[in-house]
Amino acid sequence: AMSLPGCDPVHKVSIIPRSVAALGYTIQRPTEDRFLMSRPELEAKMAMLLGGRAAEILALGEPSTGAADDLARATDIARAMVARYGMDAALGHVRYEDEGPRLLPPVPGLATTARRDYGEATAREIDEAVRRLVEAAFARATATLVERRAALDRGAAQLLERETLAGPELAALLAA
Repeated sequence: AMSLPGCDPVHKVSIIPRSVAALGYTIQRPTEDRFLMSRPELEAKMAMLLGGRAAEILALGEPSTGAADDLARATDIARAMVARYGMDAALGHVRYEDEGPRLLPPVPGLATTARRDYGEATAREIDEAVRRLVEAAFARATATLVERRAALDRGAAQLLERETLAGPELAALLAA
């Protein structure tokens, strides 16, 4: 996140588990209230979310289930960009899906009953566009981590030793 323009500043990174689902976390604090996000900002957010998976593959050679929530969030952003915000050139400036009424928070793993007003060919195009966006974000995350591999390794070692690093400590990692 600290290496990607458009991402909120990182306040803290920790490898202390917060729940069964979260084995670690990154806390970001926005510098201002924002109600709109541009395409580049959304792309940077997806790359940031996929950084953990990219780091796993770089450091360990294969992915684990650890980045499942981040992968889901990045995919949700990509789907919204394509199907709700008209941010795919091939599909045009069309809204294909509504967010729908949110009386209760979404339940992970529970299928929604959103109405679909398009055919299978368009559904396939939407899925392909989402996949392209997520793959591009993953490639960007990987390239950023390859470029900053020494900082990644130093940060991992410090996290194993201290379990939590704050913003200034993270900034010092990137500056070294």
